[in-house]
Amino acid sequence: MVTGLGSTEELHDASSFDAVVDRRASDSIKWSLFDEDVLPMWVADMDFPSPPAVIDALRARVDHGVFGYSAEPPELREIFVARLNERYGWHVEPESLVFLPNVAVAFNLACQAVAHPGNGLLIQPPIYFPILRVPENASLKTRFNGLVRAASGRYEIDFDAFETEAKRSRVFLLCNPHNPVSRVFSEEELERMAEICLRHDVIVCSDEIHADFVFNGRRHVPIASLSPEMEERAITLFAPNKTFNIAGIPSAIAVVPNESYRRALGEARRGLLPHVSVMGYTAALAAFKYGDPWLTKLIAYLESNRAILERFVAERVPQTRLTPIEGTYLAWLDCRGATDENPHEFLLREGRIALNDGATFGPGGEGFVRLNFACPQETLLEGLGRIAHALGRR
Repeated sequence: MVTGLGSTEELHDASSFDAVVDRRASDSIKWSLFDEDVLPMWVADMDFPSPPAVIDALRARVDHGVFGYSAEPPELREIFVARLNERYGWHVEPESLVFLPNVAVAFNLACQAVAHPGNGLLIQPPIYFPILRVPENASLKTRFNGLVRAASGRYEIDFDAFETEAKRSRVFLLCNPHNPVSRVFSEEELERMAEICLRHDVIVCSDEIHADFVFNGRRHVPIASLSPEMEERAITLFAPNKTFNIAGIPSAIAVVPNESYRRALGEARRGLLPHVSVMGYTAALAAFKYGDPWLTKLIAYLESNRAILERFVAERVPQTRLTPIEGTYLAWLDCRGATDENPHEFLLREGRIALNDGATFGPGGEGFVRLNFACPQETLLEGLGRIAHALGRR
């Protein structure tokens, strides 16, 4: 059923995740890029209303009616520091936090702040495509450590190749949980990467925006939390945008215990980078302070969606292979056994469903698509049915 947002009291119930919200008239990139008969399941933007506490806080801020230059809320640093300690056992000082407009801006800024033109930037494709653009943006040299797809479909790290490329790199741009292959790197894997980076004097910039989306009892471990030495060599990026579905009201938090790196980030702004907006601060504070009960219900709903997706792919489209989903709400689907065409183009044409083209995620992405399953189950089943129908006809 298509609904409006409804009251915030209604949104407290977990069943609200089943409500199909009409987003076509909301200036949504996700829902306006393709023709109206196309079902969009591509960009990492959930089709759920944001937490009631966030909506209430934004509404109260709008009702105030004055929108001057914003300062960070006094509570925000302490609340986020407490969150890091509670969730990861990671104690950082409040002054270690740097507030930035969004994570994509933050990892570009960080690489430009701590590296010099011509330095190497180590990345692990297939990977979130804005990361692929960072070397050109910062005049750095791309160093690929491609993730290796095992027989099980799970992606693993070639540590010998990782060390070879680390020797030629100034910065390692880590994505954990990994987008798009859904890996949640284990503590042992992170320790091996950290040890190599420390040995070869490589700074780690870690995009951990999906840290709250981990499944099957897994635990997210910030790489900087592994040791005091690693903490001093790392810039770790978090944001409420994905967790609480407020991508249109962005803000990000860089955890930077190293004072010289914090200073470098400030200098790298060069008068070009804005501060977080008043609405960004309002949404972030409400999300981190009051949003976790909603988040708990969301994770349970996503786990249910993940189970539906896994069963459907295995039973209805066995000619494809679904990468094991350890984290994020993004499914990485291998279509190489289903079609010789670009699967994104084929499914858009024959199934009228829009997924991300795996080729845009760099080497190793050809023949794959990425599917966003953070949507009502009615929408998910409709999308899966379109995929099965298109591939079945073929």
